[in-house]
Amino acid sequence: MRIRLALVTACLSLAATALPAQAATTGTHLEGRLPSGAAYVMDVPASWNGTVLLYSHGYSPAGAPNPAENTPGSAARDKLLAEGYALIGSSYATNGWAVGEAVPDQLATLDAFTQRFGAARRTLAWGRSYGGFVTTMLAERHADRFDGSLSMCGLVQGGVANWNSTLDPVFALRTLLAPDSGVRIAGFADQAQAVAAGKALTSKVDAAQQTPGGRARIALAAALHNIPGYNDASQAEPGPADWKTAQSNQYAAVRGLLQLPAFSWRQEAESRAGGNPSWNTGVDYRSMLVRSPLYKEVTELYKEAGLSLRTDLSALDRAPRVSADPSAVRWMRNTSVHSGRLTDPQLSIHTTGDALIPVQAESAYRRAATAAGSAGLLRQAYVDAPGHCTFTPGETLAALHTLEHRLDTGRWDASPGALNSLAKEADPAAEPRYVRYRPSTYPRPYDLAHPGDARP
Repeated sequence: MRIRLALVTACLSLAATALPAQAATTGTHLEGRLPSGAAYVMDVPASWNGTVLLYSHGYSPAGAPNPAENTPGSAARDKLLAEGYALIGSSYATNGWAVGEAVPDQLATLDAFTQRFGAARRTLAWGRSYGGFVTTMLAERHADRFDGSLSMCGLVQGGVANWNSTLDPVFALRTLLAPDSGVRIAGFADQAQAVAAGKALTSKVDAAQQTPGGRARIALAAALHNIPGYNDASQAEPGPADWKTAQSNQYAAVRGLLQLPAFSWRQEAESRAGGNPSWNTGVDYRSMLVRSPLYKEVTELYKEAGLSLRTDLSALDRAPRVSADPSAVRWMRNTSVHSGRLTDPQLSIHTTGDALIPVQAESAYRRAATAAGSAGLLRQAYVDAPGHCTFTPGETLAALHTLEHRLDTGRWDASPGALNSLAKEADPAAEPRYVRYRPSTYPRPYDLAHPGDARP
């Protein structure tokens, strides 16, 4: 049954427009709009098992379509409905860095579900990418509404750390490849200026890729963001010392970073924050590079090119730095930074070859949760695969069922063996890829559990 429910009044008009609370007697697909203007979608099977899954979708750029989503894909949706789960989610009222709308819209979607179908026995928050960030915000700041949460390839390093980490490779590229270009890398007046700056720096990077020295410098920039050397399934997988292939793969990811996140998406976030929330004043790029898992690659490529890495790092040290706007940092801190304080269990999963949100984001959140005393409630698991959020449906369902097992028994079993067994059971056709893995440290963590760290 397909029902469209339009909620056209403001504030809490849901009670006047929604159907009476009742258990679904037939499979129900429900679509509508919240007072904020956000769309929502709900699927409830005829034999609902009492668990509702509130799904938070990933980043949707300004101007892009923004439909409501309630699962990461149709295969997962079909399996979950067959198992009796209710699936809900909203579009968020706006695109972009929409945490100010996403969190209340997701809660309002949960309210609308409860009014229509009654209270759930168990409520879980889950989401991918930017939606993993929204999920963790819901888990930390609205713990009373949820029993547990699942973050998948989430931006769990938080907003300040994300935009700082995005700034670092761009600063290195401009300094080393276009020192006199005047390309702006933060504090954009409008979207047109940001897009033009991204195109200008991309052209410099494209030219640099044609020379050994340029390739070495691109690898250095990639190392500051921890961009892996195998980050897309379409790429050739490099061997342990195949620096040429690894750098070529990183170059493709660097171009993607410049084309959208580092410029266009940054400008949209700056417009919300009221200025630039990023800085690199006081940053020691030499130490950051040494801590990077890509350090060996960079040193070898510099050696092959006959360039002095010491000279280039000194150039980064001397280059004028970027200062943040204090009010923009405060806005980002208040809206988009995690505390690490969990009340209920959270499982976080991440692909090891993620270039968009590098796997080290998980280290940043583990650091915050440990400082906040929540480490026992947090488990993190890793899928050995290139790409962003490239989980199979079986790997996704295995993570969800592992979280449920923790809620049912009070014990975690998030080992690779247990997860792979569940994944194989859910999706026999796909080989599961959970592995034992521990990411290196995040380059510049920033969270509410360490208020004295990383000040601009």
